[in-house]
Amino acid sequence: MAGMRIAVTGSTGLIGSALVDSLVGDGHEVLRLVRRRSRTGPQPDGTVGVGWNPLLMQIDGAALEGVDAVVHLAGAGVGDRRWSDAYRREIRDSRVLGTETLAAALTRLKTPPKVLVSASAVGWYGQTGDQLIDEQAPSGSDFLSEVCQEWERAAQPAAAAGIRVVHPRTGLVLDPKGGAGARLLPLFKLGLGGRLGNGKQYWSLISLADEVAALRFLIDCQDLSGPVNLTGPAPVTNGELTAELARQLGRPAVFAVPEWTLRAVLGEMAVEVVGSHRVVPKALVEAGFEFLHPDLESIVAAALGRPGN
Repeated sequence: MAGMRIAVTGSTGLIGSALVDSLVGDGHEVLRLVRRRSRTGPQPDGTVGVGWNPLLMQIDGAALEGVDAVVHLAGAGVGDRRWSDAYRREIRDSRVLGTETLAAALTRLKTPPKVLVSASAVGWYGQTGDQLIDEQAPSGSDFLSEVCQEWERAAQPAAAAGIRVVHPRTGLVLDPKGGAGARLLPLFKLGLGGRLGNGKQYWSLISLADEVAALRFLIDCQDLSGPVNLTGPAPVTNGELTAELARQLGRPAVFAVPEWTLRAVLGEMAVEVVGSHRVVPKALVEAGFEFLHPDLESIVAAALGRPGN
């Protein structure tokens, strides 16, 4: 994947910012799709800002002419706040309207990109308990599953136009700079960590380094299209994660939070904390991807900045 021109949405988020740094570091030209007019044009980090407003379905499509690939990661954070009716709409619209806008713009280009990597999530499968899930499993029926289904369908015009479309269904990216890791890790470092709910629910973890490497793999691997699970190869329970964090930090993990408390505090969003996704990356592994952090010990060590632990 040398000398490419790659457009990225969601470039300021946890995954997007790490991906942009990786691409720029390897000499690729990166176009960031941004909503603020002040961030359009050449930027100090060597990237180029391209204007768009996904909620208004506006985009500077001409600026995308000649891109080789697009990585679409934009969407309101699922865990950023309690799910009011208004925020549920924002979660849905930020993903679906943004994808519709981007896909339509790509189909109008004289030379469309070869690939659109359009994000999704393991929430597509719904709550699956301890059942081992790969890309052949059916969709679920809860709120996030329905959002993910709409999200993926919104990219279909790009696929119909001959663009290879890949949907990375990402699990829980464990990193202290964002997502669940930003909430969990400080508590464990203070000795205030503990299991959530009964701790038996499966969490499909992946390190940030592997997430970025997998996204770059999807750009380059012409054999992959459609859904591809981006999780580590060995899903673990919340209880197992809790124990490993406590072990590596040398801290107790005794402050368990009961499910009823989580539901009282988080509302409907609690289903993503106490719910279970035991998802494996079958398509990614079969395509030859090699994980830097294939197990719980190495994923936690990487999140704690101890890759050699």
